[in-house]
Amino acid sequence: MKKQTPGLSDAYALSTPEDSRRLYADWATSYDQDFAVDQDYLLPGLTAKAFAAAGGTGPVLDAGAGTGLCGQALRALGVEPVDATDISAAMLAEALRKDAYRDVIEADLLEGIPVPRGSYRGVVSSGTFTHGHLGPEVLPALLRVAAPDAWFALSVNSKFYEKAGFAEAFDRLLQGHWIKSLTLPELRIYGPRATGAHKDDTAVIALFQKV
Repeated sequence: MKKQTPGLSDAYALSTPEDSRRLYADWATSYDQDFAVDQDYLLPGLTAKAFAAAGGTGPVLDAGAGTGLCGQALRALGVEPVDATDISAAMLAEALRKDAYRDVIEADLLEGIPVPRGSYRGVVSSGTFTHGHLGPEVLPALLRVAAPDAWFALSVNSKFYEKAGFAEAFDRLLQGHWIKSLTLPELRIYGPRATGAHKDDTAVIALFQKV
């Protein structure tokens, strides 16, 4: 019997790093067509545009890069160089095919990113902070690899933002003078061709600078 193609409900049900590796190993080769194209997935492009519009420049780290849709969008906007990091080697292999990245780094964000402190002038993340995925506990690891005044554009599923503690985490970072200039535009994740239970979902793009 043919194995069923993974989908969004499987991604939302993830609970461990090994679950993530297993799912995305199965999904990597079909993700762009079966999910991104078929569901009119706008978020990677919108995240890239928000980053560029805020004044973000390279070098940029694309955290939770997946198959490289956000990196591809950044390059189309003239933002380079971009490095990708993701827990899934299979997804990074697909990202490399797009020729949008200077380098790819296989890493679990919960364990940190193996690059020197202050390596990047910008950090983006699209679609990583959502149901069943990582939460604000990885923000210190992202801040560590960013240089002072680096711009961040991190998409967070709107239903997940308060529930997962992102609002509290950003408040603490603002009060501690770790970040500045926080804005939270809310955007649709999918376009008009999307179907299913999540077709009307939105995300906030947490735009801010590291102090």
